[in-house]
Amino acid sequence: MSNHPSAAEVAIAGHIGDVSLVVRGFSDSDERVRATALGSFHRLGALSIDRLIAGFDDSSPLVRRRAAELAHRGIGPDQPAPDADRLTIRDGLVRLLDDEASVAEVAAFSLGELGDPTVESELERVATDHDDALVRESAIAALGSLGVGLETILAAMHDKATVRRRAVIALSPFDDVRVDDALTTALEDRDWQVRQAAEDLVAIGGELTDDEPTDDEPADDEPADHEPVDDEPVDERD
Repeated sequence: MSNHPSAAEVAIAGHIGDVSLVVRGFSDSDERVRATALGSFHRLGALSIDRLIAGFDDSSPLVRRRAAELAHRGIGPDQPAPDADRLTIRDGLVRLLDDEASVAEVAAFSLGELGDPTVESELERVATDHDDALVRESAIAALGSLGVGLETILAAMHDKATVRRRAVIALSPFDDVRVDDALTTALEDRDWQVRQAAEDLVAIGGELTDDEPTDDEPADDEPADHEPVDDEPVDERD
């Protein structure tokens, strides 16, 4: 084996427990080998915070994207990152939101998976202002995953079709009359996939309006003896 392992060799090393080969791969001049090494580190339960941050700071967008993809997965399978490292991971991902589009898209997704709602404003900025629709879509999905940013998600209902479809899905955690209004509008959207997403969400949550009284809501001509009960990687562009 040469001093420069191939991406395939580094991938195999992750399966057979050859940590030393993965370490060599992570310092290789080939970006594909370094990106593969990150995945092998994770498989081995050896994706330390230092290695992850090195991936964030790599000169190659391919490696930075792979680091962003792995960031929310912990140091290995079923091994979450220590609490002390989560803020560092969060801040690194926020920084990658200003990277090139392919990196920013994955960073936004991972922020949604990381589960820290304090990144709401950063995700809203990207969802609103980024030039790439795929990045805006990913940021909207992250806001929905975190259950924050309703105003921004509603605004995205006027974006391109791919973003509108994602915005419909992102509305699912929210209980707000504006959500019902947005879904009503989406049911008439010119894009059939937006309409389908809205129909699916309405079917899950129940009809938006219903003229028939429910078990918890008396008919208009019956006295109410109790309060009614109010019953969570590529895409095509438009």
